[in-house]
Amino acid sequence: MPKKNKILFLPKYPRMGASSRLRTFQYLPLWEAAGFDVTLSSFFNKQYLEEHYAKRPIDKGNVLACYKRRWKILRNAADYEYIIIEKELFPFIPFGLEKWAFKQGPQYIFDYDDAVFHNYDLHGNKWIRSLLRDKIDRLMARADQLWLGNEYLAARAQEAGAHNIMDLPTVIDLNKYQLGPVKENATVKIGWIGSPTTLKYLDQLKPVFEGLKKEEAFTLHIIANGQGIGLFDLEKTLYWSEQEEVAMIQQLDIGIMPLNDTPWEQGKCAYKLIQYMACGLPVIASPIGMNKEVVRHGVNGFLASSHEEWTRYLKILLEDPYLRQIMGTAGRKLVEEKYTLEHNWQKIQSYLNINSEVPHL
Repeated sequence: MPKKNKILFLPKYPRMGASSRLRTFQYLPLWEAAGFDVTLSSFFNKQYLEEHYAKRPIDKGNVLACYKRRWKILRNAADYEYIIIEKELFPFIPFGLEKWAFKQGPQYIFDYDDAVFHNYDLHGNKWIRSLLRDKIDRLMARADQLWLGNEYLAARAQEAGAHNIMDLPTVIDLNKYQLGPVKENATVKIGWIGSPTTLKYLDQLKPVFEGLKKEEAFTLHIIANGQGIGLFDLEKTLYWSEQEEVAMIQQLDIGIMPLNDTPWEQGKCAYKLIQYMACGLPVIASPIGMNKEVVRHGVNGFLASSHEEWTRYLKILLEDPYLRQIMGTAGRKLVEEKYTLEHNWQKIQSYLNINSEVPHL
């Protein structure tokens, strides 16, 4: 018999993994304040993430231990009122071997902020496509509830026959994202923040930066665990940390989010843009997926489809500090209205009928 107010979180990564930090870890104090007995067990561990980010060989023995740990904790699945799963229980394991975990008792909530179904249905290996192409669809259809980060994911879930879908974008804790001091930068700072695995998107803009440097004075700040894209004197690479990321963004003048136009990117949440806007920055982004929802072209930033457009809009913002200020103010207002932790928590409270007397942020 499940125990009321006992909840198990099964994120994919420990706190250093961005998706898990934002989709699970930042909510834990709110769950605990609401009277829930919280248990958490990530699938992968710190060792795996460090190897992955550094592009070192993955320790297969460690990965096997991660699978064993997940099997073990699911033995007591029936003890919980809710089990909230980020993406899937077991990566690259067919649905038929996962479904045993759906026992009577707890409600299973699946949380998606990426198009993980494309890891399978678009995989280069035909055997993986054959075995796993509909795995995520079947999980979505089987779940008691789905929490989805954007419209692309919701459309896929509806096609799969899912029910009880809640729109839950990836958001910021507004208390941590205060507007920074008035900038007195002698040189305008263009900034990008992200994990080492997504530097490929920034790399595609090298010709844009190299061309602009002949006409404009600026520096490119890359906040990504000390890795950059090799633009020499153009570039300043900063070591990301959870404690310092807001202060690093506050020092920027323009925030950017380039993406490739593939099915995977269509399913990405626009978290970088939300971070920039929360700090009062104007933004430029590729018109891909959720970026088109967050960026209101000409109001809080620009959408750029080509190198020519990236060059044009960067040049406009580099040369016009007043426009940067106006757009930054509009972006901050949008975040306050739609993309805050408090806003999402109120949705969750209503969706699960959690006592409304619990204090908000």
